[in-house]
Amino acid sequence: MGKLLFSILKTARPRQWLKNVAVFTTILFTGVFFNPSIFQTTVWAFIAFCFLSSSGYIINDILDAPKDRKHPFKKFRPVASGALPIPIALLTSASFFVVGLTIATSINKSFLILCIVFVLLQYTYSLLFKHIAVIDILAITAAYFIRVYAGEAATGYHISIWLSLAALSLALFLAVGKRRAELTLLQGYQGVLPKDTRESLLHYSERLLDTYTAMFANSTFITYVYYTFLEKPIRIGVLADRKWLMITIPFVLYGIMRYMQLIYEGKGESPEQVLTTDIPLLTTVILWTISVLIVIYGIGG
Repeated sequence: MGKLLFSILKTARPRQWLKNVAVFTTILFTGVFFNPSIFQTTVWAFIAFCFLSSSGYIINDILDAPKDRKHPFKKFRPVASGALPIPIALLTSASFFVVGLTIATSINKSFLILCIVFVLLQYTYSLLFKHIAVIDILAITAAYFIRVYAGEAATGYHISIWLSLAALSLALFLAVGKRRAELTLLQGYQGVLPKDTRESLLHYSERLLDTYTAMFANSTFITYVYYTFLEKPIRIGVLADRKWLMITIPFVLYGIMRYMQLIYEGKGESPEQVLTTDIPLLTTVILWTISVLIVIYGIGG
């Protein structure tokens, strides 16, 4: 029983719940992060997305099991290895789906609609989109982006257009980086062909993915810089009326450069794993978060 529960937890991919932290974007940048009721609502939104995303991950593992067995790392996943029987995996996925939508229903209608769109996108991605080049990247991007706007729907607060564009660019950068790192990783294993693990990789050349990576790295940096420069201070602090958010730019710049380095080392296939294991990148994210909190809730900017 213990091994089965561990297999279920592993298949739910709790490490990937880090992606759902994106729902906190709205309350962080609108100055209401420390409002108890709004924070509680966002936490419930986060929990709902954890259940719904895990439901999708389990379905994806069931559908991918034959190809995962040919992958150098994914072959150890519980469903692919046989540690988690498919009927139990299906039951777990359905249970997570019900719990997630139940929580979403308790928040509000707009949030529920976004959750349904998110689930449909996940299932469609597993069944169809991930096999189509370019569309697979856009689908991954949309899943990231929905999380950001789910925070808006849950709380009723809104982020600026420049921050939205920065979030979109970052999502594209992470999605492309995922494909580039996967291609780099597979090239290091003899006898493992891209078509054996992911069909869409056949249509991505190194040069194309390099172009995409550079393009969205640039757009992420530029849109974030515009956000920090053009956004008006949202709180009256001791040194307000200055563009103090611009002091967070160096962290973003280093983060992008460090992540690109990891991509070309074949380590960007799983962004959440990179974030939790790469000390320089993790430190940068922590320092960026602290600086944003200080500027918005302390200095005022």
